Amino acid sequence: MHYHLIGICGTAMASLAGMLQACGHRVTGSDENVYPPMSTMLSELGIKVMRGYSPAHLQPAPDCVIVGNAIPRGNPEVESALERKLLYRSLPEVIKEEFVRGRRSLVVAGTHGKTTTTSIAAWLADQGGLNPAYLIGGIAQNFGVSFRVTGSDYFIIEGDEYDTAYFDKGPKFMHYLPELAIVNNIEFDHADIYADLAAIKLAFRRFMNLVPGNGRLILGWDCPEVRNVAASFGQKLFTQIETFGTSPEARWQAREIVYAEGLTHFQIFREGESWAEFRTSLIGEFNVRNCLAAIIAADAWGVERAAIAAALASFKSVSRRCEIRGEVDGIIVIDDFAHHPTAVRETLIALRTKFPERRLLAIFEPRSWSSRLSVFQDDYASAFAPADYVIVAPVFDAGRATEKGHVLDPARLIEEIAAQNKPALAIGDVDEIVRTLSAELRSGDVVAIMSNGGFGGIHERLLMMLQARRPRSLVP
Repeated sequence: MHYHLIGICGTAMASLAGMLQACGHRVTGSDENVYPPMSTMLSELGIKVMRGYSPAHLQPAPDCVIVGNAIPRGNPEVESALERKLLYRSLPEVIKEEFVRGRRSLVVAGTHGKTTTTSIAAWLADQGGLNPAYLIGGIAQNFGVSFRVTGSDYFIIEGDEYDTAYFDKGPKFMHYLPELAIVNNIEFDHADIYADLAAIKLAFRRFMNLVPGNGRLILGWDCPEVRNVAASFGQKLFTQIETFGTSPEARWQAREIVYAEGLTHFQIFREGESWAEFRTSLIGEFNVRNCLAAIIAADAWGVERAAIAAALASFKSVSRRCEIRGEVDGIIVIDDFAHHPTAVRETLIALRTKFPERRLLAIFEPRSWSSRLSVFQDDYASAFAPADYVIVAPVFDAGRATEKGHVLDPARLIEEIAAQNKPALAIGDVDEIVRTLSAELRSGDVVAIMSNGGFGGIHERLLMMLQARRPRSLVP
C-alpha cells in the first residue's frame, strides 16, 4: 500500500513511517516543521518528506492517509482527503491493524514513566529471547532507535492518554488491544484536553477494562488514584491483577533500595517472599517502580529471572531522561524531559541522590500545555525544593496558551521559590540564561535542564560557552 502521513515529523508519526516501510509499504509524508532528529531519520530511511501542506501532495491518491493528532481541520491535505473521500486513518488505528492485531501486546500507560518503562520492557523481552517489535516515545539507548518491526508474536508499545486525532478525541491507548497493561500512576495532566482529574481517571478506567481474562493488569499500588480507579470496579475487573510498588500492600514489592557506586540496588518480594535481587544504572525510586513494572511483564511472558536480572543490569537509559550531555571543568550538564511538577520533583530528588555533595541548578522551560497553564502554579514551587538554584524561562508560545486558559506566572513562581532561601530567577531568553550561567557556574555544579522541547538548543550553547571560557592552555 501507499501510506501518506500528514505531520510525518512528529516522533510517533516518523516512527510509524519507518515501521510501515519496514513492512514493505510505500511511505510519503508532509510537515511544516521539518528538522532533526526525525527529519534526519526519515532521510536516512529514504522516505520522501514534502515541506508544507498542499493538496498536490495527495496526487496520485495514496491508498491511505494517516492524520497526525496535531493536524486540525482546515489543513489543506485534510480538506482535500475529505472532499475526495480518500481513506484516512489515525496513527493508533493503523498501528492496531498493522502491528497489534493477532499478536501478544504489552501496553505501558500512566501519567509518568511510560517511555522509560516501555524501553525497559522491550529490552528485557529482547534479552529474554522474545524478539519483540516495539514502538517507544523516545530513543532507547540500548537499541539506538524508537521502533522495531519483527516477525515475532510480541509487540510492546507506549500507550498515551492524549487524544487520537481531530476526528477521534479519545485516548490513543484505547486502540492497542492490550494482553498485558501497565498503569504506573495517575495524576492530572493534559489540561488542554482534560477538564479535571475525574476525566483523566475515567480514561484510565476505560483502558483498564480492555484487558482480557487471559491477560494481566499491572497496577502501580503506590499511587492513590490507581487504587481508587481499581476499586471503582468492585469485583468486576475480569482479568488477573498484579499490584506493585514500595507499599507493603502491593503483591510485588521493591525493598532495600540502595544507591551505591553508581548503581541502584533493590530486592523484589512477591507476596512477602523474596523473589530476586536486581541492580540498575537508573536513579530514583520512581525508576525502581518503572523497573518493577517491566519485570512483572517479562515474568508474565515467561522470561527467566536470571535473564531479567542480567538484562536490567545492562539497560542504559532513554535519551533525554537524566541524560548527561557533557561535562566541562567539573560542571555536568544534564538534559531531562521533565515538565509535570511531579516529574520535576522526582527528577531533582534522584539527581540529589546521585550527586549529594554537589550544587544542583535547575533550569526549567514551561513548554507542555499543562506546564504553560496556571493549573500547576502552586505545585511547581514545592517541586523545585531539591534544587539549590533555579532559573525559569518564559512560558513557551504564551499567546497560544492564553487561548486555553490562565497562563503560568513565572514571576510569581520565582517569588515562591526564592522564599525557600535559594537563588531563583525568571530570565527572558536562552541567550540571557547562558550568559547568567557563564558568570555563575563553578566546578562541581550539576545543571539539570528540563523541558519537553528543544529549549532553543540551550544544552549545546551552554556547553560551548563553558568550553569558550576555559583558559586557552586548557582547551584541547
